[in-house]
Amino acid sequence: MILTKFVCRTYSLPFCFLSPPRFFPKTQILFHFSTASAFSSATVAVQSTPCKALHYGPSLHKGRKLPQFQSPIVPSSLELNSSFEEESFTRVFDIAALRVPSDLCSSLESRLRGHLLNWPRIRNVARVPGDEIEDELKEFLVNRSNSEADGDSLVNLQRRIYGKAEGDGERLSPVLYRDKLSKTFNSKGFVNFRNLAKISRPKERKKRGDEKEREKKGVGKNEMALIEVVETEVTGDEDMRGLLGDEFKGGKWRGSTRLLLLDEHCANKGFDEMPEAIKAVFREHSETTERPALEIVKCKLTLFYPYWQMDEVLEAILPEGMIVPSSFETVGHIAHLNLRDEHLPYKKLIAKVVLDKNKARIQTVVNKIDAIHSDYRTMQLEILAGNHSLVTRVIENGVHFHVDLATVYWNSRLATERQRLLSSFTHDDVVCDVFAGVGPLAISAAKKVKYVYANDLNPQAVEYMERNCVLNKLERKIEVYNMDGRRFIGTIFSSQKTRIITQVVMNLPNDAVDFLDVFRGLFRENHKYKDSTLPRIHVYGFSKAQDPEFDFHERIRIALSEVAFEVEMRSVRAVAPGKWMLCASFVLPERVAFGRAV
Repeated sequence: MILTKFVCRTYSLPFCFLSPPRFFPKTQILFHFSTASAFSSATVAVQSTPCKALHYGPSLHKGRKLPQFQSPIVPSSLELNSSFEEESFTRVFDIAALRVPSDLCSSLESRLRGHLLNWPRIRNVARVPGDEIEDELKEFLVNRSNSEADGDSLVNLQRRIYGKAEGDGERLSPVLYRDKLSKTFNSKGFVNFRNLAKISRPKERKKRGDEKEREKKGVGKNEMALIEVVETEVTGDEDMRGLLGDEFKGGKWRGSTRLLLLDEHCANKGFDEMPEAIKAVFREHSETTERPALEIVKCKLTLFYPYWQMDEVLEAILPEGMIVPSSFETVGHIAHLNLRDEHLPYKKLIAKVVLDKNKARIQTVVNKIDAIHSDYRTMQLEILAGNHSLVTRVIENGVHFHVDLATVYWNSRLATERQRLLSSFTHDDVVCDVFAGVGPLAISAAKKVKYVYANDLNPQAVEYMERNCVLNKLERKIEVYNMDGRRFIGTIFSSQKTRIITQVVMNLPNDAVDFLDVFRGLFRENHKYKDSTLPRIHVYGFSKAQDPEFDFHERIRIALSEVAFEVEMRSVRAVAPGKWMLCASFVLPERVAFGRAV
């Protein structure tokens, strides 16, 4: 539910259409639409500033700022402070609303759909606080007979709600009053006193000071918008504020109503300038009822910092013309940014916005400060915002992984590629993952294939891979090694104790092709592969050539010293402008496997 607290000028609309209707400004009254309110009417009273003609819908370049934030955001000051006031993103918009009975709200909303506000994350319907009461009490306010005096009605209401009326004497204690009711009425009579059991209950505990302050400031879970409305003045001598609660600010109760927020083009317009569909609703309603129940209300819609999207806030903070970073990689609770050099002076601000706009799933924001040069493929990361823990838990393809980005390598953007590779495996396959990392492919494959041999040079990655095997209860289907890739391939394929391997994965794009020469003559002394199918190899690599697939294909042929074999080439993704990551899949040629060793 959106936090809504409405202050506006309301204009009663006469229901005589023989002459043009007039608007009469009325008294300003606050309505709270939620359990918490974010600003008082004095706070929301802002100075108007001219705005340029912009596209339809909410924008930080439209509306009015709060008085204390009239000056524009200066990037240089933000750069020094590495923070900003969230209230500086508050914007106030003038809109119009149609106040209608609640029972007509649904039908009118569908009928006037094209003339409603229809802004993202803002509901077209808002409640009017304080005008709703229980159905049992409506008969005393709406359906009373004309002959019944107003005083008798109020006496009945007071006795119904409080147990006594004026002239009844001192009120009994809750316990004695309940005892009196129990002796006065029989069991059938209790139907009219459904809350009898609550009469003698202790009152709710008083809220602590900080809780009251939270309600006063409007600190809530979904505080994105706030609306202010001014209700019409009390026109009669019947004031229901004491009976309907402190939230009810109106005078004569007119029944439960709703506000239909109208299109922004309807703001500050007279009735004659309203769309014909809205005029038709008024005409139809005036013909079917004697008591006016529809009115046009001028409102102020305030949108707070939580309403605006990440790219909208960053566009306002960063200098004009600078590219807005709009995407990042997510690893568990960590957001991994790759900021450009031009973004570095504003990295703290960007991280704060990313953290604020993704609080549900992001707790830490980091930026890669250097390319991967280590043999262990670890990245140099700088923590920009949030907690300083780089240990997280990732779920991929239904498998859970513990990852420490400070000591191991992980790339969530390869999840689709890993899923594609898994779909090509069968239940009879035996997989050999030469550069397994923490096991995103090896452990996922173990759920499907017969057996997996996994290896990585990084001892920290091997430790986490073993831990993840136990976490997913797959330790019996995986053998984990901590060896150099070349030595691991020679050990696994030359051993007589290992199973016949059918799939080999070599996902080390920088250097994987350089390891292919180890397969030359590898099976010459191993007789168990002579009568079986040779393994299918999936090798990954980077290419900056004009024709990346042809370039990568040539490098594979040179590494194997073989030309006549079929290679299935696939472009995985563009890792940088002009640089592609590719995957080549092929069955190991017999002349390579049983030829002369290197």
